Order: sequence, then C-alpha cells, then structure tokens
Amino acid sequence: MSAQVAVLEPELDRLEGLWSDGLADTYHAYLEATAQPKLALAAALIEVGLRLQGLGGHAAPPTTLLMGDLCLSRGSRLLADHATLSVQVAFARAIELLSARAASGEPAPPARQLLNEALGATR
Repeated sequence: MSAQVAVLEPELDRLEGLWSDGLADTYHAYLEATAQPKLALAAALIEVGLRLQGLGGHAAPPTTLLMGDLCLSRGSRLLADHATLSVQVAFARAIELLSARAASGEPAPPARQLLNEALGATR
C-alpha cells in the first residue's frame, strides 16, 4: 500500500473491496485532475456511489444501494471538510443533473466529465 493510500485509509473503512474493484482506478483518474488527494477521493467515491445506485439503469439490490449510499455520504463529507463552497455547490449541481436526467429517462453527460468540471469550480 502506498503512503498516499495509507493517508486515505480511514476514509476507505468498509470499502476495501471497492478499492480493488475499480475505486482505486477512479481515484487515480481524479488525482490527475487535482493534486488534492482528499478531493480526488471524494470525486471517486461519488462517481462509484452513483454507479452503485444504478443511476439511469436498473434498480440495484439493497446491499449495493447501501454501499452506494456509504460512498456518496463519505464523498460529501470529504467535500464539506476539504473543498471550497463553490466546489461543493458544483458537485451538488452535477449530482442533481445526473439524478434529474435519470429520473426523466433523458441521456446525461458522463459523471466523470461533470465531476471533473466540479473540481475546477471557482464560483
């Protein structure tokens, strides 16, 4: 385990299986967009949480929904602790857009695109 992952380890409690199942790759993709590990992890958790929720797809089983909830809540807490208000609002708007599009059956932009834009929000 790298030193960087060791710093994030408390945030990964009960999510170890997700780390090896794609969360690590998602995290590293966001880390390239921001040099802030906690924000990269927040974005990765939110993207994975949205995927686990089955947003725009078939309903996920209850245990998968709960894992998605855990990812979303941890990501939100990390944003609240480490992101500016403008970044927090941009993430909320991105999630709102994805949810609204899924509810209406309309196509939505890729979550990663929206969340990368949210990481760069300044107002």
